[in-house]
Amino acid sequence: MLTLSVRCQRVSCQLLASSSTSPLAQTRSYATQPKKGQIVKQASQGFKGKKNTPSGQMEHAKKDKKMMAFQPLPASQLPHPLFESDCPDTLALQSFHPEMLTRVVESQALKFPHNENDPFRIFGLPRNILVEFRLLSKPCSVIRSVTIDAISKLDAASDKNSKESRVVLTGPQGCGKSYLLLQALQYCNARDWLVLYIPRATNLVNSTTAYTYDMRTRTYSQPIFAYQTLQRFLKVNAPRLEQLRTQTEIEIERRPPVPPGTPLVELINIGLKDQGHAPTVLGAVLEEIGKQTIFPVLLAVDDFQALYCKSHYRDQHFSAIKSYHLSMPRLLLEYASGQKSFARGAVFGALSMSNTTFPLPLELREALSLEHDRPYGSYVKRQPELVEYAHGLERLAVPASLSVPEAASVFEVWMKDRAVPSKPNDELFLAKYSEASGNARAFVWKGLLSSMSA
Repeated sequence: MLTLSVRCQRVSCQLLASSSTSPLAQTRSYATQPKKGQIVKQASQGFKGKKNTPSGQMEHAKKDKKMMAFQPLPASQLPHPLFESDCPDTLALQSFHPEMLTRVVESQALKFPHNENDPFRIFGLPRNILVEFRLLSKPCSVIRSVTIDAISKLDAASDKNSKESRVVLTGPQGCGKSYLLLQALQYCNARDWLVLYIPRATNLVNSTTAYTYDMRTRTYSQPIFAYQTLQRFLKVNAPRLEQLRTQTEIEIERRPPVPPGTPLVELINIGLKDQGHAPTVLGAVLEEIGKQTIFPVLLAVDDFQALYCKSHYRDQHFSAIKSYHLSMPRLLLEYASGQKSFARGAVFGALSMSNTTFPLPLELREALSLEHDRPYGSYVKRQPELVEYAHGLERLAVPASLSVPEAASVFEVWMKDRAVPSKPNDELFLAKYSEASGNARAFVWKGLLSSMSA
């Protein structure tokens, strides 16, 4: 009788022999420990074909691998409406046109035009609006009563100096300030205005772009952000900028001055060829378009309160840099405060009440006559520079909740885009509207879209 250990050795040898001849069997064994001083070359991971395998067999193996991959089913085998990708779009809306924006179209949803040079496609969007536009089949918005009020202010500002039209959109979190600012931007662009849109002003002060100290202005310039702003401003307003020329001589460091009568597009191209000149060129371009009276100008800034907050930038001593010591926030603050202005146009800003990193500062809150959310008094320190930059701003309050007709239009848009899995009815609409207390963002995200994951 053989012992049990001898039998195990014979069985293991037979298994090893059969595994070497069978291509489907795989074995696992422990690697032997290398001797001292011996270098072991590690084998590459994965399965490889043998070198002496014929090319025909290799091609056949590749075809088999492709056949094993998941392939989509033909459309004839997907009769359920959920899988109908070629079905006609049911979200049929009228286009956003300035001639239509009257009290007649209140509480109606209008789609934004689909053009390559639309301002919100070039300048960008706030994060919450960007996500919603990606979920919707068409970018659209509901015309509210406050939209007509904002348009009336823009119409009045088209023939006035921008010092008289410096408006800040206020309201609680999620009430629709960013949407209203976007509607004002689209309206002015359709009305042949020169438009400059900053959708996320927090990026100007959160230390996400490069900055350098400028000895000439004693400020910290932000060449990359200025370069991107010039590039987008030119692409959106190219047909209008081609008609404008400089009115004064413009000094630019380390190059000959730009003479009067130079096309404004050529001045912008100077900043696009060299990022180091971009901050100087951007300031000069805004001054030039501020002098002309052919086209009104709209400067729209979202996250407006971030311009008045403490920045995350640091100097060489690791001390925080004031926002008004940075070139881009300082440039915007000068136009918001009226220190610089456009001969025709307006400055619109929208507050972000949900951003806890850059909350609404005391100086801006008092200038807009808003309620205080923390203790205040005469002994609380206020920065004189920020008080001056906030002086003279006008407040346009956005309603805290949607009206029932406005909410019904929002509900209809998401219902037609199949965002509501259950059958839509009046009971579902009133339930979601009551849960959100009429708040626009909560009605969409916590009401309608939350039912998709339920």
